[in-house]
Amino acid sequence: MSPVSVAAEAGAIEARARHRKRARRQEQSRTNLWRLGVLVAFAGAWEGATRGGLINPFWVSNPSLIAADLWKAFTSGSVFLHIGVTLYEAFLGFVTGAVAGILSGFALARWDRLSRVLDPYVTALNSLPRVALAPLFILWFGIGVTSKVILAFSLVVFILLVNTYAGAKNVDQDLVIISRLLGANRRQLTAKVILPSSIPWIFAGLRLGLAYALIGAVVGEVIVAQAGLGFLISHSAGVFNTTGVFSALIILMVIAMLLNELMKATERKLLRWRPQIPGI
Repeated sequence: MSPVSVAAEAGAIEARARHRKRARRQEQSRTNLWRLGVLVAFAGAWEGATRGGLINPFWVSNPSLIAADLWKAFTSGSVFLHIGVTLYEAFLGFVTGAVAGILSGFALARWDRLSRVLDPYVTALNSLPRVALAPLFILWFGIGVTSKVILAFSLVVFILLVNTYAGAKNVDQDLVIISRLLGANRRQLTAKVILPSSIPWIFAGLRLGLAYALIGAVVGEVIVAQAGLGFLISHSAGVFNTTGVFSALIILMVIAMLLNELMKATERKLLRWRPQIPGI
């Protein structure tokens, strides 16, 4: 092939890559517009229903009251302490639960006998309603941060354990056989084959566990706390301030969405080597 043909082929490949990138940006823009449209339509219907007398705003508030309450909370700075407390509790519970779950999942996948012995106990513990056990955690660990962290930990650890175990057990056996034929020892097999193949499973668990860590922290704060978004929800509900309840819930949802997007971006960066499937 002549140098001219090679240059022409390289230019065509680069042009196709630019076209695909431009198409992805356009598709993302259309998706964002649809998302904004759904939000505006929902908020407009909610506002219209309360202003038109179809729904009593005492029970469900309305978007304009919630927006005013959020503006007041953020401009005064009073809400930042509560956000910080909830994030701190959720972060500690998430990190400790994720580390413990991932290590436990790999350990159970590594030792089959240990997995068979502990399987019924893991299943039994995972079936316990940890949210219902929150009062016990508070009784055991006090009303401070520790009980909320333990509650978040208990919700996260089994999610990561199950996902990591499933990911380690569903590795392509052809890759395992080839690696062993090439002389890979067990440590190399784990680091070069099993761990990379398990990353999608682990990240699926991390994204789910992140939401559950927030739930655990907030549930503990709702029961008893002196600060946090759960405390705001409980306090507002106690004085029949539905606007305050919805304001705290919206803050919580926005935090969860932002953290989820951060996790997705991290996953895309770590899994750049995998082929992308359109529509997923």
